[in-house]
Amino acid sequence: MQLLLLFMASMLPANWLYHALIVGLPATRGIDVLFAADMATALSAGVAFALVRCGKFHLAITLFLSMLLLGMAASALAVGFQLLMFDQTHILLSLVVGGLVLGRQALWTIFSTLQVVFGIGMAVDAHRLAVTGKPIAIAFGNAPSVVLSYLVITVVIDRCVHALLKALKESKTRGEQLVAEIAERERAQSQLFHAQKMEAVGRVAGGIAHDFDNILSVILGYAAARERLAGAGTRALLEALEGIEQATRRAMTVSRRLLTFSRDDRGQPEHFDADLVLREFAPMLQQLCGARVRVELQHAPDVALPVLMDRSRFELMLLNLAANARDAMPSGGRLRISTDSDATNGYAVLTLTDTGMGMEPQIRQHIFEPFYTTKPVHQGTGLGLDVVSRVMDDCGGVIEVDSAPGRGTRFTLKVPLQRRAGN
Repeated sequence: MQLLLLFMASMLPANWLYHALIVGLPATRGIDVLFAADMATALSAGVAFALVRCGKFHLAITLFLSMLLLGMAASALAVGFQLLMFDQTHILLSLVVGGLVLGRQALWTIFSTLQVVFGIGMAVDAHRLAVTGKPIAIAFGNAPSVVLSYLVITVVIDRCVHALLKALKESKTRGEQLVAEIAERERAQSQLFHAQKMEAVGRVAGGIAHDFDNILSVILGYAAARERLAGAGTRALLEALEGIEQATRRAMTVSRRLLTFSRDDRGQPEHFDADLVLREFAPMLQQLCGARVRVELQHAPDVALPVLMDRSRFELMLLNLAANARDAMPSGGRLRISTDSDATNGYAVLTLTDTGMGMEPQIRQHIFEPFYTTKPVHQGTGLGLDVVSRVMDDCGGVIEVDSAPGRGTRFTLKVPLQRRAGN
């Protein structure tokens, strides 16, 4: 629209200048009025352009169209209808701009105003015909076709404006719906995030409870054997107290995991010998499994198994696997834990084999899923093997399972060997 106004403001004076200097101005009656009307229209177009730039769009177009219609009325009064219709650009421009910019009501107002302008021009032509003695009916001969033609043009513009307004309304409605859908999606995402957060909190709480249960089982085992230990002498009591101290320290490690949950803490990796830690940890595993389950260790002779991982999580992983083995042997049995080195592939290999009930294939494929358990309610959380799986993932290790009903279960843990720099 700004380009149109700028064009009108410059084109009308340039057109008159071109005719005055090159073509020559015709000696037509009312030429001065036509010139004044065009200059007034050009001036209004320039003012309208400035108003549009200032943000007063509606006022600018109203001013421009008003001056355009006044100019056409003055021209019709000065030269008559026949000469006015010689150039119909202004007439069509007023209808199109008025309909598209100011709306349907303005469109029909302009159409009615144009009929008055046409009537003024025809009346002027009729007066001149009467002066020359010619029939005045000649002046109104084109009235029906002109009125009908511009009525059709106005109806077409009106329908186009109506369709455009309808499309804009639908677009606005779709935009509002889209905003509402985005808001609803954001709300749903917020609810999903909250639900996932609560699920994660529940998962961590369940894992912490599971680990504490294993640790407390060790402490309870030592406490239950207090009379037997008292009869065995001071050394046995000291070893039992040392085991309780180790279990308590592991409980403190578990509580620190809960405090660092929001940071997604992966523990504090350190270098240690997996075989040496297993030997130090064996009494606690035996205490966890109870008297009916015999824990046996088989070590790789003279082979160190240096690994880099969080030691407390390594021990908790062993506790979870031992607790699972114990639960799989309610009538007692044997848990054999062996260590070896797979130097070719760069793994420290720990194998835990029990003589328990074993698992069906359909159960075995789900055992690492969180909260999956075949134990009765209040006897299992389904988080023990999930913890083992996550610990192995964090250290880049591999876990393999071999089990069948009646044949027991064997877990093979392959932890990457990590020697200290310089060794």
